[in-house]
Amino acid sequence: MTDRPLAILLWQCNPVMGDIAGNLEQARAALRAGVEARADLVVLPEMSMLGYPPEDLVLKPAVVRDCLEAVGALAASTVRGGPGIVVGVPWRAAGRLYNAAVMCGDGAIVHVALKVELPNYAVFDEKRIFAPGAAPSAFDWRGHRIGLAICEDVWFADVPAALAADGASILVVVNGSPFRRGVHAERLGVLGNAARQTGLPLVYVNQVGGQDELVFDGGSMCVDARAGLVAGLPVMRSASLLTRWQRGMGPGLEPAARHPPSYPEEAETVWRAMALGLGDYVDKNGFAGVVLGLSGGIDSALTAVLAVDALGADRVWCVMMPSVFTAEESLRDSRALIARLGCRYDIVPIGPGFDALRTMIAPLREGQAGGLTEENLQSRIRGMTLMALSNAFGPMVLTTGNKSEMAVGYATLYGDMCGGFNVLKDLYKTEVYAMARWRNGASAAMLEGLLGPVGDAIPQNIITRTPSAELRPDQTDQDSLPPYETLDRILRALIEDEAEIADLVAKGEDRATVERVDHLLHLAEYKRRQAPPGVKLGRRNFGRDRRYPITNRFRDRD
Repeated sequence: MTDRPLAILLWQCNPVMGDIAGNLEQARAALRAGVEARADLVVLPEMSMLGYPPEDLVLKPAVVRDCLEAVGALAASTVRGGPGIVVGVPWRAAGRLYNAAVMCGDGAIVHVALKVELPNYAVFDEKRIFAPGAAPSAFDWRGHRIGLAICEDVWFADVPAALAADGASILVVVNGSPFRRGVHAERLGVLGNAARQTGLPLVYVNQVGGQDELVFDGGSMCVDARAGLVAGLPVMRSASLLTRWQRGMGPGLEPAARHPPSYPEEAETVWRAMALGLGDYVDKNGFAGVVLGLSGGIDSALTAVLAVDALGADRVWCVMMPSVFTAEESLRDSRALIARLGCRYDIVPIGPGFDALRTMIAPLREGQAGGLTEENLQSRIRGMTLMALSNAFGPMVLTTGNKSEMAVGYATLYGDMCGGFNVLKDLYKTEVYAMARWRNGASAAMLEGLLGPVGDAIPQNIITRTPSAELRPDQTDQDSLPPYETLDRILRALIEDEAEIADLVAKGEDRATVERVDHLLHLAEYKRRQAPPGVKLGRRNFGRDRRYPITNRFRDRD
């Protein structure tokens, strides 16, 4: 080992799935930055040449071929004596497909690390598409021996131990680790364990950006051999950081300087995750903007604020679609919200469409009283109106339902569920209120980089008034649902923890209420399968995390 310092540039970037040419340009930009910074090594995230998670896209031979050609071109653009660069890529060898990290330098491919530990839980299903790599080895670069690992490899002891045994003095870990509440502290604990077990420092580089329902939060960081946090990058945005390492007293390198980062509170991180996930979904799928229905209620108001924060007021279109049951209070609150946000606002009354549809089906319903059919008609007319505007002018329709409503089916198929994306999909109703209060009180520093107004973006009356779908006279949500504090407490236990009814009753919950909520949760599975994607925030979102059968007669009874 040389006494020469080692300079590593962490490049926390936002790849676009399948845009191999664009992702190659991002890698080349990173390499140019490495040359300018006089780095020895530039490190990009897991699967950065293709995007992560690639799912079945990576099974297409042309995708792998184009990725490998791009890596070859990147390797050819490195120069002797200049920085090397690590990129993530699908790798095919001996007829098997691997999740790989490729080290390029001095005009060639220097080393290929194959992911050993393939995650196959929660949102991950890598065993379905990748083969596990064999025992890894370290490689020499600029007088230092470097151990290269991929994400899950450091969550277990074998790979770090093998790299340490092969003489590595530092571990470089490329990652595609998606956001969920509490994950940053969990990652830091995992890195610390690996550092203590091996006596080596770790450089951890994570992807940032939205990919369908997942948001990658970045938060790249370095820890020393004693598990101390040395430096880090911000969450929810692309960034880079040059770190310098030098010979220490032990087997591992030591940081030449320490710049421990500070991280935002959880509410700010969650807000930024939703804004990033929404913005990237719209931009990466080529939409000019979004359109959503305003109701005067908290869910649509919060969705509108998030959309403006993510995209800017000029790309958000809010449409109020009143019926005879819409209160003047709702119209007044919506106008007040729009005055603060500054986005386009139109009013399209649904009365003519409602009357026409009732007239159309009246002969078939002779003698039948009104009720749920009429309520759902209103919701579906609104959904059809928004889709018509989307077809005519191009913006993507945002739905505005929350996790509590989706859990118990308090939503209308082809009505308020009609749209391309739901940014509130993983927020319970009580969390919707909490996020609204946080956004109104957030400082300019907390909202830095977001595009909406600072201050009370949501009128206070929208937050304090009794929630109602306004589909019949004097309707409130609690006519058919338990109070949201009770409902969300039960739902969290049933969804996040898979709690049994008997356990909840033993903790003081009303048996009849729990049994009813549990029944509604199962009953609404068919609706959730038809719901648009939305940002994953917690441990078990509806979609990639929680996969229940639609046809299912099981009910928890003790």
